[in-house]
Amino acid sequence: MKSGEGCRIVIVDDEQLIRQGIKHYVEWEQKGFQIVGEASNGQEALELIELTKPHIILTDIVMPIMDGEELTRIVKSKYPHIEIIILSSFGEFEYVRSTFQSGAVDYILKPKLDADTLLNVLKTAASRIPSLQAANGDTNVAINIGHMIEKFVSGYDTQYDEKLMAETFPYERFCLVAADTRLLKDTDAINMDLIIHRFEELLDTQLKKIKLQEFTTDENVSVFLVNGQEDELKEMQGLAAKLLELDSQLSVLICDTFERFSQIGIKYNDVIKKMLQYRFYFPETKIIVEEDLAKEGPKITSFNLDKFTNDFKHERFDSAFDYLEEHVTELSAAFTTDIFEYKAFFGNIIFNISILLNNLEYDVKNLENEKFSFFNSIDEAKTAASVVEQLHRFVEKAKEIILSRKNQTGHSNLQQILDYIEENYTEPLSLTGVANHFHFNPSYLSSYFATHNKEGFNEYLNRIRIEEAAKLLINSSIPISEISGHVGYSDHSYFCKVFKKQRGLSPSQYRRNQKLNK
Repeated sequence: MKSGEGCRIVIVDDEQLIRQGIKHYVEWEQKGFQIVGEASNGQEALELIELTKPHIILTDIVMPIMDGEELTRIVKSKYPHIEIIILSSFGEFEYVRSTFQSGAVDYILKPKLDADTLLNVLKTAASRIPSLQAANGDTNVAINIGHMIEKFVSGYDTQYDEKLMAETFPYERFCLVAADTRLLKDTDAINMDLIIHRFEELLDTQLKKIKLQEFTTDENVSVFLVNGQEDELKEMQGLAAKLLELDSQLSVLICDTFERFSQIGIKYNDVIKKMLQYRFYFPETKIIVEEDLAKEGPKITSFNLDKFTNDFKHERFDSAFDYLEEHVTELSAAFTTDIFEYKAFFGNIIFNISILLNNLEYDVKNLENEKFSFFNSIDEAKTAASVVEQLHRFVEKAKEIILSRKNQTGHSNLQQILDYIEENYTEPLSLTGVANHFHFNPSYLSSYFATHNKEGFNEYLNRIRIEEAAKLLINSSIPISEISGHVGYSDHSYFCKVFKKQRGLSPSQYRRNQKLNK
C-alpha cells in the first residue's frame, strides 16, 4: 500500500568530513537511495539500526570504541538481511578480508572514493536485497512524490504529472493525518517506525480503498497523506483512537478532506501546524480535528507592564503578582498565541522582576544566577503548563527574597508610610501631618523617606495624585475644575502646574489628545 521509500543507508566513519562528503557526493533520493543516519563508531551504528532499519551499512574499518570488523560480525549475525560495504585505506587488506569472512558484500578504497564508484557499488549491493527488488517499480514514483510534497510543504508551487498523480493516488479525496510524539518521555518513547507500521496495518485491515504516503517534518512528528473515498476517510477518527493504544502520550491530528494534491501545502501549514500549536496549550487532547481550531478562545487584553512595574516600584507585590497570574491564566487558554511569543512573554517577565527587585535594593544575587536556568527550561518546555510551572517556581523564589526583607523593621515602616499615603492621597496630606501620624519628627521623616524611597515626600505624593488625575481625565467626564479636588489639591492652578510639569501637557490638552488617539 505504501509506496517504496528507496534503499536506506547508514554511514559509519569517525571522520565527520568523510561522512559529510559521502552525503553530498550524489543527489541520493534521485538515484533511489536515502541516507537515514550516520555514526562515528560501530557502537553508535548498532543503536541506529533499530531506529532507521537500513538496507545497507557503509562503514569504515578503523574506528574507536567499536571498529568496522566487529560491527560487521555483529550486524551479520543479528541482521543477516543488511548488506555491508567496507571503506578502507591501502594498508588494511587483512581487515577487509576478515569482514568478507563475516559477510561484507564489497569494499571501496578511500583514496579512490568518488561518486560513480560509490553509486555503482551501492547499486550492486541493493540488487542483492529481495525486498528492494519487489518494490523497485515504485521507488522512483515514491521519490518524485516525496520531493513534490517537500516542495508544497515548504511553500513552493511546483508542476507535476497529472497522469502519474492519478495513477499513484486514484481516489477522489485527500486528508492529512499526523502522529505527534513530542510529549513522550525519551525513556518511554515508542519507535516512529512502529507507529507507521501500526497505522498502515489499521488502514489495510479497516479500509478497502486507500493509498498512503508518509513524510516527516519533525523528528517527533510523522505526517501521512491519505488518499481515499470520502466515506472511507470519515473513519479516520476511529482509526486514530486505535492508534492511541500504542502510548497514552501520543496524539493524532486529522485535517478535513481536500480535493487536490496541490492543496497539501496549505493544509499542512494552515491546519496541521496550528494543531501542533493547539496541543502545546491543550496537551490532554489526544485526537485533534480541524473543527477544534474554530473554537473561540478568550479575548486577550494586552499585559499592562506599566501597571505591573508601578505596583512593584511601590512594593505592592501582592497586587502585582495577582495581576500577573490573571494574565497568565488568560494567555494560556488562547492557543492562537504563537508559541515563541508565548515563551518570550514569560522570559521577559522573569527578566523584569529581577531588574525591579535589584532596583529596589533587594538581594537578588542568587536569583540572578538562577534566572538563566529558568530561561532554558522555558525554552525547552513542551507544553504551556510546563512554562507556567517555571514562572511559578521563579515567583516563589522572588517572594522568599521579598519576605526576608519585609521582616526587617526599617523596611516594614517604609511600606506602612507608602500604604498610608496611597490610601489617603485625596486628603490634604502634608509632611508634618504624616510625620505626626507615625510619631516621627518631620525633618527625620523627610530624610528617611528620601533615603529609602528614592523620591522625596512631595515628589512621591504629587506623582500618586497626578497618576490618578490622568486616569480620571481619560476614563471619566468629570470637569477638569473638579478633578483637582478629587485627587487632593485645594488649589486648581497649582494642580494644573504640577500636572503639566509631570505630563508635559495641561490637563485640558491631555484629555483632548487622549480622545483623539482612541
